[in-house]
Amino acid sequence: MKVEVAVIPAAGRGTRMRPATRSVPKALLPVVDRPVIQWVVEEGMRAGVQEFVVVVSPGVEDLLYSHFEGMGSLDQLEGFSRVKLTWVVQEKALGLGHAVLRAREVVDGRPFFCLLGDGLVVPGRDHLGHMAAASDGRSVVCLRPLPEEALDYFGVAEVGDSLAPGVVELRGAVEKPGREKAPSRLGFVGRYLFTPEVFRALAGVAPGYGGEVQLTDAIASLGREGRCLGWIADEDLLDVGNPAGYLEAVTALGLWHPVFGAAYRRYLDSVAGGPDEGRAPSEETEG
Repeated sequence: MKVEVAVIPAAGRGTRMRPATRSVPKALLPVVDRPVIQWVVEEGMRAGVQEFVVVVSPGVEDLLYSHFEGMGSLDQLEGFSRVKLTWVVQEKALGLGHAVLRAREVVDGRPFFCLLGDGLVVPGRDHLGHMAAASDGRSVVCLRPLPEEALDYFGVAEVGDSLAPGVVELRGAVEKPGREKAPSRLGFVGRYLFTPEVFRALAGVAPGYGGEVQLTDAIASLGREGRCLGWIADEDLLDVGNPAGYLEAVTALGLWHPVFGAAYRRYLDSVAGGPDEGRAPSEETEG
């Protein structure tokens, strides 16, 4: 399936990253040399996306616009001049499903990727391409096996038959079920390929977990109709939605970086060599 548009829900408040996100939107938190949302846009561009619909909370669109347009931050990124960015405001925080539904008019009946900014992908690892290849005209959600303690924090899939290596039928889904109610250990990790059918499903779901319109409930509806597949990724995304995951993402993407990676690796090797190596001069004790 060819996909040329992506929706990026960027209206989240980033509560797990406070106090940093009290003054900086979660989407603009820096990871190495660029903000979270730029990593996501670049991932979409590598998969052939030409138009991004960014759903933001009130007031945030000006900050994001200044990054992408006003400051010309991506002038050096090959192909960016051909990319279209559209901003859609989610006036009230009514849930991820509601945020995606706000993009319905701009998407205008086309298949689209939905890319959550909580998870980043190291360049060269093509989750979106695999999902597009797996689609037979149905929606596809990216899945990963979760540890038991994570079942309280992610949407979890109910899966059916295996259709191909890494591709399964999706029969249902539950938002943050916990280990006792989880239908499987396969969770949603923030990468989706949707057909326009998802908007009908979203319009038909009532507020669910937390009193919000949940994207997971719309996926469950598509699954019950036989209109959704799961693609099981062979590695985790980098979770920048919590402090520990954020540090891991900085390390992984720092090591990957074509300019800074080698120097960063040498620094990490020096730190790993012992408790005193890599210590800043100001931290050294006097003899």
